[in-house]
Amino acid sequence: MTTAIAINPDGTVGGGWGRADRVAIATVTGASITDWTVIEVGWNAAHDEGTEGSHHARIARFLKDNDVDTVVAGHMGDGMVRMMATMGITTVLGVTGDAGTAVTALAKP
Repeated sequence: MTTAIAINPDGTVGGGWGRADRVAIATVTGASITDWTVIEVGWNAAHDEGTEGSHHARIARFLKDNDVDTVVAGHMGDGMVRMMATMGITTVLGVTGDAGTAVTALAKP
């Protein structure tokens, strides 16, 4: 399982997915995180540049490039939720607390 999770500088789950400044890509094997890479995506600054569709396309490209199958965040807009569903990506929203703990809780042994 490859999970993308919006994160704050202190390692907690970020609130808004489409306005995230950084995202961690976690590879989960069994019940453990086997790889954790933090990427500065700058979506907060890019959010209002161009159209909503171009912003969604930017995020879709990121997810495809990183083979993501699950996205975790505090929240995301309805349009982004629909895009994720179309892509076959599972979304887990309303998540708070430590990002690593949140990803591990989703892991299947």
